[in-house]
Amino acid sequence: MPHVTLYALEEDLTGREPDLIGELTHAVVSVYGEWARGSVDVRLLGIPAGRWARGGVAVATAAPSVTFGMREEVFARADATGVIAQLVSAFTDAVTAVFGDDCRDDVLVELVGQPTHRSGLGGKVIGGKVIGDSSPQASTVTPSPPHG
Repeated sequence: MPHVTLYALEEDLTGREPDLIGELTHAVVSVYGEWARGSVDVRLLGIPAGRWARGGVAVATAAPSVTFGMREEVFARADATGVIAQLVSAFTDAVTAVFGDDCRDDVLVELVGQPTHRSGLGGKVIGGKVIGDSSPQASTVTPSPPHG
């Protein structure tokens, strides 16, 4: 499941949520295809005034930033360079479609690769297989009971 998180100053974010959700979802779909739409998870985080700083000083204005979490295997694909460029461009376009083109040069897009064996859902490790371990036991993981 691709995770898109947008950070913006709260006062800049308020009222733009529906448009941002649509544009950020479309950004993922434009790169991966329509099949991805149902799995895109968008989070919009508004940062209150005084809680976003640069150089040790709170800022009055800041361009939104986007973090896109995906499986790290994407970075190893033969077409990784092109996919990365498409994602950065699509997310920047999505942000500027809602906030305006004046912020384009300052929009930060971070692509974060997460190994599936270091993620969990519903209390279970996703994938469960350790990279490099081809044993049959490696395909399932039995969680240890909690200590205490």
